[in-house]
Amino acid sequence: MGIVVIVFLLLLLFGMPVAFAIGISGAVFFVVTPGIPFPIIVQKVVSSSQSFTLLAIPLFIFAGNLMNNTGITSRLVKLSNVLTGHMYGNLGQVSCVLSTLMGGVSGSANADAAMECRVLGPEMTKRGYAKGYSGAVNGVTSLITATIPPSMGLIIYGSVGEVSIGRLFAGGFVPGFMMMAALMFTVRLTARKRGYTPERNRPATLSEIGKASIDCIWALLFPVILIVGIRFGVFTPSESGAFACMYAIFVGVFIYKELTWKVFFMTLRDTARDIGVIMILVSLSGIFGYGIVYDRIPQAMAGFLVNITTNPYLMQFIIILLLVFCGMFIETTVIALLLTPILLPVVLAIGVDPVQFGLVMMTVTTMGIMTPPVGIALYTTSTIMGCKPEETAKESVPFIIAVLVVVTICIFFKDLVLFIPNLIFGK
Repeated sequence: MGIVVIVFLLLLLFGMPVAFAIGISGAVFFVVTPGIPFPIIVQKVVSSSQSFTLLAIPLFIFAGNLMNNTGITSRLVKLSNVLTGHMYGNLGQVSCVLSTLMGGVSGSANADAAMECRVLGPEMTKRGYAKGYSGAVNGVTSLITATIPPSMGLIIYGSVGEVSIGRLFAGGFVPGFMMMAALMFTVRLTARKRGYTPERNRPATLSEIGKASIDCIWALLFPVILIVGIRFGVFTPSESGAFACMYAIFVGVFIYKELTWKVFFMTLRDTARDIGVIMILVSLSGIFGYGIVYDRIPQAMAGFLVNITTNPYLMQFIIILLLVFCGMFIETTVIALLLTPILLPVVLAIGVDPVQFGLVMMTVTTMGIMTPPVGIALYTTSTIMGCKPEETAKESVPFIIAVLVVVTICIFFKDLVLFIPNLIFGK
């Protein structure tokens, strides 16, 4: 398996797309390992995508794109601005709140980072915000989107690790809101130091908040309906994706009346592109994953890590360091697909709850989108804002520290993370 990893890293260094680097390096395993039939390569590509649970991914992507194109996003921006207009760096605060609200709509941190830079970026620049600062705020706050349900990362983790997606969704609320609070506090400190003054000199009145909330009620209800539906067996996590699509179409056509045929076909086109990128990663990772299981790497890794320590807290911090390092070079989806079957048995063996670990793992893994040298959102936000990635990365440091503080709290106070899952689904 060592040769396979070397080939994979070399292909990445040569600039090959990650999906093909995974597929080719996985195929190398079959070449260098005698006695394994080559047809298994094709079988693993096909079987990796033949998961009923994974149906939720394309369905939620379609639903998220529908909601983004039917006026829900613009209404959420308005609500966020009403809630935070009296705070220092209020446009940065809008980004924090908007990412929290968008978590129930998008599920994709990369998409959220790009959207917020396009929507909020020009106004932030107009008001004198540094471009790198704006890119950092909009990029790092998008991590909240990957925690609040429905999260694509949690679906992949739950599918690969056979962990209840309903419990993962329910568990994402508390860390998500904790992250929002930590990032808003960081925005306040940094904005006050830079002189980014509030837009208003008073908080919004209850009537103003109520009016803006009523306009967004359909978006705000969506994650609640998902959790309740899964809890009471109305639909499975996969079926909830189909419900999400129909819900988005209903809202777009009959409530906001902004879903035209032109918008619908544009949404289908964007969705097909997004699904293609993710599913080719899922399919080709099956080849790579076969080699991991065949060489008993999960068992070997478990033995190695357990020999270092059996302390659950120290073990999780060691894993976080590993995930931060991997996130600097490897795309988030790939890390979730390849490392979940390796790391999950390790933490289960020492008594760590799989839901708590999943939320910690996916938060840290998703953070890789804002860390150089291969941070997708880092380059996306920098390009949109018109600044150097180095500037955005430097401005991201205090916000990443805030995220790591929240992750640390989730490790030491697991009952905070598990409170809602236990309340809804039982212990």
